[in-house]
Amino acid sequence: MKFIYKIISEIFLILSPIIILYRILKKKENPKRFFERYAITSKIRKKGKLIWFHCSSVGELLSIIPIVEKFENNKKIKQILITTTTLSSSKIFETIKFKKTQHQFFPIDNDLIINKFLNYWKPSIFFLCESEIWPNLIYNIKQKKIKLILLNGRMTLKSFKRWRLIQLFSREIFKKFNICFAQNQETYKRLFLLGAKKVKYIGNLKFTTRKKAKFDTLNKQKLNFFKNKKILITAASTHYNEENFVFQNHLYFKNKKSINKLISIIVPRHTERSSQIKKEAENYSLKTHMHSSKKKINSDSEVYIVDTYGELNKFYKISNLVFMGGSLINHGGQNPLEPAKLGCKIIHGPNISNFKEIYNKLGRMEVSTLFKKYLDGSKIIERNFSSKNSFLLRKRLAKYGNQILNSTYFELTKFI
Repeated sequence: MKFIYKIISEIFLILSPIIILYRILKKKENPKRFFERYAITSKIRKKGKLIWFHCSSVGELLSIIPIVEKFENNKKIKQILITTTTLSSSKIFETIKFKKTQHQFFPIDNDLIINKFLNYWKPSIFFLCESEIWPNLIYNIKQKKIKLILLNGRMTLKSFKRWRLIQLFSREIFKKFNICFAQNQETYKRLFLLGAKKVKYIGNLKFTTRKKAKFDTLNKQKLNFFKNKKILITAASTHYNEENFVFQNHLYFKNKKSINKLISIIVPRHTERSSQIKKEAENYSLKTHMHSSKKKINSDSEVYIVDTYGELNKFYKISNLVFMGGSLINHGGQNPLEPAKLGCKIIHGPNISNFKEIYNKLGRMEVSTLFKKYLDGSKIIERNFSSKNSFLLRKRLAKYGNQILNSTYFELTKFI
């Protein structure tokens, strides 16, 4: 299996220019930084100890930021490298101010590219986040005697069954980790069965909260606009067609004489869809405003579309009720913890397999509510329309998150 994977990685390297060009045309790749995929760096490696974190996309990146902030204050660490796979995660990184942390796009998992990358950055320890298992990378990391840790590990049942089909290969891969930190009990058990030598469960890093940032508040003009409106719902990380749920509910409540000055906020998962969402809203005869627009917001705007990255928390802060996207389609849901930590009630569809444990916990705390039909969703919106943000909820989640953060940081420093 190892040989087959290496052959596939060689073929992928040959085809990669075509794939990257396609991604650039689809606006899923940075045309000025695509060369980082080939380990052609755009940043300088400083002298001293460097640690490396790799995470796939936005959710994984946000979950490790509190840990990275703690390491920024660790005098033993001179430089921190974060690699991500997606364009959206790189844009989120740009909104966060770091002192000694750099970002690069994750290199292609090919022996030649990986070796070039490792020879330049020379990390002393490598943290793979959640489910980012790259065989060539792992083999080369261990050959260079770099410490390897799985951080906030997540192993879904579907992934577990796939790894079990290649059991000898999986044991060879997972035994190379110095330690695996599992984010839930199911992953804890599955990692042992796949060959990991040492596994520890502390909790899910997604419950942790990073330090308060200046960009977490809307400017005065926009705050005044929303103060004069009644926010029906904030739809976060929506995917294709999920906005229809917002449009139909907005019209339903708009036609109720008792509710005036309604505004619905939509924050799509991928901002390149914003223009299409605007057209769809206008097909419902709803007046829209784009967040990035420099024009003054019309007082009669009904749908506010956030077409930028890294600003979700600004809208959570002014919202009572949040619909989490990715749950009405076959996607597996998006992480509901950020709005919950800011005191919002959550509503979601049935497809939440990616965050089942988190939703179950929030459901028991009466923070999140499931709906299967649009009509049921409307009833939940009506029930929670005038509810206030919960200070006690924020406090409870913050305390729980800090316990996980401090325990995880303590365990990681043992390897520094």
